[in-house]
Amino acid sequence: MRRLTLATAGLLALLSGSAWAADLGTNLPMTAPGFDWTGYYAGMQAGYGWGRSDISIDGGSVKPDIDGGFVGGHVAGLWQFDQAVIGAEADLNYASIDGTAGPANTFGTDVKWFGSVNAKAGYATDRVLVYGIGGLAFAGIETSQAAGTGFAQTRTSTGWTLGAGVDYALTNNVVVGAQYRYYDFGKEHFDASNTFTERDQDVKLQTLGVNFSYKF
Repeated sequence: MRRLTLATAGLLALLSGSAWAADLGTNLPMTAPGFDWTGYYAGMQAGYGWGRSDISIDGGSVKPDIDGGFVGGHVAGLWQFDQAVIGAEADLNYASIDGTAGPANTFGTDVKWFGSVNAKAGYATDRVLVYGIGGLAFAGIETSQAAGTGFAQTRTSTGWTLGAGVDYALTNNVVVGAQYRYYDFGKEHFDASNTFTERDQDVKLQTLGVNFSYKF
């Protein structure tokens, strides 16, 4: 009888312990879900750009180094699948990126504005997104000549861009980040005039900027 009583008590203790553990497991807080990058974004960016313009003229070439600042805005749409994030982004920037070269700094290049339409893909770890970006680039670029009465002409150039960046979600709606980009705006031909030397101008640019976005 004593053995039966002990066995019964042990079985009851085991069952009550299992029930308590199951109840405890049911009431334990769940791990908080990670940040969801899916959504639409709008924001601003600013930074510094540097590069080189290759101006080919009859009898040689000059290569002005260009640099300066930029500020602009962007819109984007992102979709997250597990930790993979894909989407699209477009941006437009006002710029003051210029430089001169040649005898008495006669030849000049000035990037007045630039922008791009891009595909974007990255890897998310909760509130951190590391990504690559690239697509079609365009810019309003002036070529100038200071000799004589002077001359300046601006054209819209098109090319391509590639880059990478990292974003961090400060809140569920506010995202900050940094981005590096490389741009190749291709070559433009300018015919000669009475005060202007015929030329081909090829502009390449690098930028480093910070960005602020609001997620809708």
